[in-house]
Amino acid sequence: MAITFLNEAVLWWHWVILGIVLLVAEINSNTFFMLGLGIAAIMTGCTDLLFDTSFTAELFIWITLCLISIAVWLKWIKDKPVTQSGQSNYRLDTLGTVTEEIKPHRRGKVVFDAPVLGNTVWHATAKTDIAKETRVKIIEINGQLIEVAPHHLS
Repeated sequence: MAITFLNEAVLWWHWVILGIVLLVAEINSNTFFMLGLGIAAIMTGCTDLLFDTSFTAELFIWITLCLISIAVWLKWIKDKPVTQSGQSNYRLDTLGTVTEEIKPHRRGKVVFDAPVLGNTVWHATAKTDIAKETRVKIIEINGQLIEVAPHHLS
């Protein structure tokens, strides 16, 4: 009985109004989460206008579009840079050149192509011998030491 009532009572423009309300709520929250939900509601309203679907079909369409938008939103949030410090925006793929030979578990020096935490010259360690003038990549940052490994071009 409730579904029959909803099939008759919920019209295409109800979905559009819901979408607009969600978009206005998004403007006030600045999370981009409700943006997808609002667009999904507007698309559901347009689908109902074009194809005169039942409420259960409209609900299925809206839920499906919402799940897709949430998956896209989570993927977009997940792909952030490794870190952002106050002085630089480095990533672990920053390359450098060894200026002072590095022995296993001992310090050497590396000059990086781009600033890492605000500096281009760093003391570095490695698990293997790395000769002077060798190109290296960052493996891990441990406090004031950077662990590096030889960068092999593929």
